[in-house]
Amino acid sequence: MEIPDSKACALLRSTAALATQAALASQPAADSRPGVEINLARLHQMGLVTPDGGRTSAAEDFRIIKRPLLRSAREASAGGAANGNLIVLTSALPGEGKTWCAVNLAMSIAMEKDHRVLLVDADVARPSVLKLLGLPPAPGLMDILLSDRRDLADVMLRTNIANLSLLPAGRNNKHATELLASRTMSALLAEIASRYADRIVIFDSPPLLLTSEASVLAAQMGQVVLVVESEATTQRDVREALRRLDNCPRVDLICNKTRAFPGGDYYGYYD
Repeated sequence: MEIPDSKACALLRSTAALATQAALASQPAADSRPGVEINLARLHQMGLVTPDGGRTSAAEDFRIIKRPLLRSAREASAGGAANGNLIVLTSALPGEGKTWCAVNLAMSIAMEKDHRVLLVDADVARPSVLKLLGLPPAPGLMDILLSDRRDLADVMLRTNIANLSLLPAGRNNKHATELLASRTMSALLAEIASRYADRIVIFDSPPLLLTSEASVLAAQMGQVVLVVESEATTQRDVREALRRLDNCPRVDLICNKTRAFPGGDYYGYYD
């Protein structure tokens, strides 16, 4: 599956600022979670998918990519399978564009009428989601796992995109692999997966061939998406990455940073 990304970006409509304020205001009054405002104009200029960004090549491609993932999540839910709505994006090596793809996928799913999205930065050694979104670091996943007094609601961030919430990576810890493999993590995943029936959870994972955390995390997911950098990642690395995902029920691949595309245009993704 190839994902083109147009370098040309149209300007956002002049109503973008008003839409941002309206989205934040639309959050339920009882929702006490901290809120953050994502600069959608900045993301659009960077070539990312945004709700008001129009029919860019990236937006159209992620519409295609998300459809089978959503269908699989629905089928898993109907069949009683656990964690079918938990989707992890990973790669064999760093720099292949997994964070870029995770953010774009979450943005695209957030535009659905029947789904809300939680985007989790699970690359705890090198968290990149908040940085890509232009947001400062914040407590998150690791803080929950390290403290009995931390609740999911304490660290989950609502955004100015009505159906999108964020769970940052939180503090770094040398025992990250053990924490991600713990019963506490399993209980947290069950809570995240089941709290809202319409929620799709996207995890940005560490690279498979550099860390043990990625395999541990992937084993607990309902779906895995392996991001492969076109013309850069070797077949050997892809095969080894897939071998480490042998126990995962569903694995899809995204061919990223494609340089040649029918029509002669140039496309590129950068993590």
